[in-house]
Amino acid sequence: PRHSNKSRGTGRCLPTLSELKQIMANRSKLIIGLVIITVLGSATALAVTRGRQSGIEVRTEMIETRDLVQFVTASGNIRARRTVDISSDVSARVSQLLIEEGDDVVAGQTLLRLEPDQYQAAFSRAEAQLAQSQAQEGQQRANLTQATRDQDRLVQLRARDSILVSRQQLDDARTRVEVQTQLLEAARYGVSQAQAGVDEAQDRLSKTIFSAPMPGKVTRLNVEEGETVIIGTMNNPGSLVLTISDLSLIEVVVQVDETEVSMISLGDRASIRIDAFPDQEFSGQVTEIGNSAITPPSQQQGNQQAAIDFEVVLTLDETEVPLRPDLSATADIIVESRADAVSVPIIALTVRDAAEVSDSLSQSGSDDDDVEGVFLVQDGLVYFQRVQAGIAGQEYFEVLSGLSTRDVVVSGPYQRIRELRDGDAISVIVEEGEEGQNDGSGSQNGIRIRF
Repeated sequence: PRHSNKSRGTGRCLPTLSELKQIMANRSKLIIGLVIITVLGSATALAVTRGRQSGIEVRTEMIETRDLVQFVTASGNIRARRTVDISSDVSARVSQLLIEEGDDVVAGQTLLRLEPDQYQAAFSRAEAQLAQSQAQEGQQRANLTQATRDQDRLVQLRARDSILVSRQQLDDARTRVEVQTQLLEAARYGVSQAQAGVDEAQDRLSKTIFSAPMPGKVTRLNVEEGETVIIGTMNNPGSLVLTISDLSLIEVVVQVDETEVSMISLGDRASIRIDAFPDQEFSGQVTEIGNSAITPPSQQQGNQQAAIDFEVVLTLDETEVPLRPDLSATADIIVESRADAVSVPIIALTVRDAAEVSDSLSQSGSDDDDVEGVFLVQDGLVYFQRVQAGIAGQEYFEVLSGLSTRDVVVSGPYQRIRELRDGDAISVIVEEGEEGQNDGSGSQNGIRIRF
């Protein structure tokens, strides 16, 4: 007979064997979880305790004097001081190309020729018209001479006997002289007009021959023999045939932001890096500073205003390196320099709310909400020290007040500096290769020193 799962007299069901096993397994998991949490909590507490005992790990640096240089860095391109773009004033086919891109040319050298047939014919036609006008002038001159003689003869006859020549005849003779005089004047204007046509035709014929307007290098050649060049119109630019550049003076044209252009002055020296020559450094000086933005706000499109940049031109010092126009370049323009300046690492400078700074420091400074300073290291503790910074070098700020040489300050890491507070204990990290160096904080021969 089967046993009942109900207890006699109670009416309750007893758990089966499988259910008892499941309950025991759940209890075991719960106990294991509690043990793990307890161990992790203990480890965390121990780590926090040890961290507090050892202090916050930071790097330190002793304050020294350095030569500081403040730069304004800008990018741009190389260009020749003088460049001439040569376009065609006549439309014709290139019949002879006498130069190649990269050739050096002298002033007056013939560069290329266009087919002159059309313009030679126009010149010959203009010369013929000039000859015809000159012949007409000669004919009118002869007519005037004849009319003048007729008038003189009639005047003489009338002087002898008034009956032989009437007044009407004399008046008609005078009128013919005046008419022939005006016709001769018109013929002379016709000759001038024909001469102008000859000059124009000759000028257009001469423009089929391209000559170098200055000495330099052919830096761009856009045509080949057999191609047709066209002249420009109001809505259609003409053919750019070639470009000649005078590379005896090279300029670097850079774009400088509006926040930095006021720091630059004419004559400022600059160190220039050209991407095509990464292993060489070039030098130059500022020779032009734009008075207006490259793209004024009035010409910008869209609702968001773009950056306002100004053009700054630097003249490159003489160099034997074969530079080409349009090469990319970056210029470090020296705007300020200091010799033997007390300096502090840029990363060491931080900002704190005035309320967090001690009363003595707050009263000695301004009423601004933010206070700029560094953390001084003294006896294993750090204290916030207000400083006044001067020019900014590449890695260091000039210190005008607040620090002196041989002071030791916290110089990193950046996140640790942000989290430091007055009175925090620190542990100085010594980078590999720096063992044995005395940084003024008491660290000697080791990777980490605890205060």
